[in-house]
Amino acid sequence: MAKEFWTAVRERRSLYALSKQSPISDARIQEIVEEAVKHTPSSFNSQSARLVLLLGEQHNKLWDITTEVLKGIVPANQFEPTQQKMDAFRGAYGTVLFFEDKSVIEGLQASFPSYQDKFPIWSHHTSAMHQFVVWTGLESEGLGASLQHYNPIIDEKVKAEWNLPASWSLEAQLPFGTPVAPAGEKQFKPLEERIKVFS
Repeated sequence: MAKEFWTAVRERRSLYALSKQSPISDARIQEIVEEAVKHTPSSFNSQSARLVLLLGEQHNKLWDITTEVLKGIVPANQFEPTQQKMDAFRGAYGTVLFFEDKSVIEGLQASFPSYQDKFPIWSHHTSAMHQFVVWTGLESEGLGASLQHYNPIIDEKVKAEWNLPASWSLEAQLPFGTPVAPAGEKQFKPLEERIKVFS
């Protein structure tokens, strides 16, 4: 049984210790991604989000690619912590890649020139909402995840490997799996400093 909405929102945390196990089927994971893409809002109903679900060896391949790219950037004598991160992400069950289709954004800029400087910002908002919905949806089914940003350094290799359109811009990567260790304690700033209510 999926968790109640606010429970999932509260329990969605950045989890890095993940196993190559899933409490739900691949079909259910795909369904979560599809439901998120279909029902998450976007500015001007642009529907500019594009998601890629990588499972099994395709998931492993992503983190092998990322590792090789980083080896060309990080000095060899400082690479061990980076390798440990890559091993942890590769050790998860799967990864969701979040893209935005820039051709959609450019079309909106042409159609609504008075807002053209805003559409790239709203595109980031759209992607962020998709990230949150997918992440929380996976959490509700017993999966943990963490949001990563190895874009733009892996963008071209990723698009080439999976033959993705040039107009797709990689925004984030979400490795996920069954948690094997809890998240650390989270500190909350006082709500009275963050919310104002007028009635």
